[in-house]
Amino acid sequence: MKRFIGACAVMAAFSLPASAALTAGQPAPDFDAQASLAGKAAPYSLKDALKKGPVVVYFYPSAFTSGCNVQAHEFAVKSDKFAAAGASIIGVSLDSIARLNEFSADPEYCNSKFPVASDADGRIARSYDLSVQQGRAGQKDTRGAEIGHDFAERTTFIVSPEGKVVATVGGMSAKSNVEKALEAVQAYAVSRGK
Repeated sequence: MKRFIGACAVMAAFSLPASAALTAGQPAPDFDAQASLAGKAAPYSLKDALKKGPVVVYFYPSAFTSGCNVQAHEFAVKSDKFAAAGASIIGVSLDSIARLNEFSADPEYCNSKFPVASDADGRIARSYDLSVQQGRAGQKDTRGAEIGHDFAERTTFIVSPEGKVVATVGGMSAKSNVEKALEAVQAYAVSRGK
């Protein structure tokens, strides 16, 4: 019990919620979504993923945009470290599954290391108390393609196998977001004796 309380204090240091996002100790809303891994779409279930260990649920504005490209690349590069701490990763955005099929397989970004889920109507983002901002008509991504969807704020949640938010990481750069998420996952693994 002391170890868990100590871990909660450590997790609080990483709980930097943007706006009114869910915070440590709150239930993480379950979700099912169409996701893409290595360019192939398939159903994703948070409930099923949590049976294998903690899950890093990271929300990002849009595939193929500068910050999101950096964030996906960093998660891909550090994916082995997340796995060593027992955690899996799922990215969530309002992108269509067609855009995510390209993004998930791109060797510069997700590099087929983790799935990215389509939350086209923003329902999942809103269930995590994240704001969704309206996209501008004609807005283009880093490839010059029109984006055509709204944007969830960049926030990462570490979710325990019991379905509770362990840490919330937001309000920082894309690269720092991944670094703090990894620190939170590693601290959580230590608290569980892993």
